[in-house]
Amino acid sequence: MIGETLVRELLDSADDCALVLLEGRARVAGPAALDGDDLRGAVVVLTRADLVDRLGTTRPTAQDLALMAASLDDAVGKLGG
Repeated sequence: MIGETLVRELLDSADDCALVLLEGRARVAGPAALDGDDLRGAVVVLTRADLVDRLGTTRPTAQDLALMAASLDDAVGKLGG
């Protein structure tokens, strides 16, 4: 569900964007989208600022992105119980 491409998309997005989960699908969304009806009920998994904090850089290696994606995917997989 959450792969390196999605993590890279979040990292390359604006500072106020977030990775969200809605109906089993993950996507990057900005604050306007989060406030809209299309994403009502979405769960914020990680903000861009939190991602940068966790990575410790805005220029991570491919391995760093892969590890972050795997970690996020695992965490999201456990949300359902």
